[in-house]
Amino acid sequence: MDDPGFESVVAAHHGEIYRYLRRVGRRASEADDLSQETFLRAYRAWRSLEPQANVRAWLFAIATNVYRNHARGEHRRRTAYDAARLRRSELDAGGPEEEAMASETRMLTEAAIGRLPLKQRLAFIMRKLHDVDYDTIGQSLECSAESARAHVFQALKKIRTNLDRHRPPTRECER
Repeated sequence: MDDPGFESVVAAHHGEIYRYLRRVGRRASEADDLSQETFLRAYRAWRSLEPQANVRAWLFAIATNVYRNHARGEHRRRTAYDAARLRRSELDAGGPEEEAMASETRMLTEAAIGRLPLKQRLAFIMRKLHDVDYDTIGQSLECSAESARAHVFQALKKIRTNLDRHRPPTRECER
């Protein structure tokens, strides 16, 4: 940072922004990271800030958005870890045959996802694995929300078709 004006803003507001993030967050290390991210984003936008703007309010808005993004990411990670833990415990409840079948299904699914066209693969992963809304997916892929929805739908269709090809034929039970 070679801008003395911005350095004075950091010096004047860093402690307050850190304390704010410490109160809304859970851990001191989290507040450290989030306050650094806040001032990094502020530095990137510093030149576009109007001279008469309320710098303190602007920094709090950035800090709030940084925390919201972090909290959403944490929620997604916790949800994914919980789901993985649940699946793992379900696998442990079965025997080696069920575990082998689950492992094979997982490998086939990952392979099917890997063969998808790029936009379909990205849209599918964002929606189904990270629970991103269609508007955000569309912005990320530079298409409309409807196109994003169509990419996810086509990806699901291709994955199902691929997995159906590998499903062993079912036999009727003899009575």
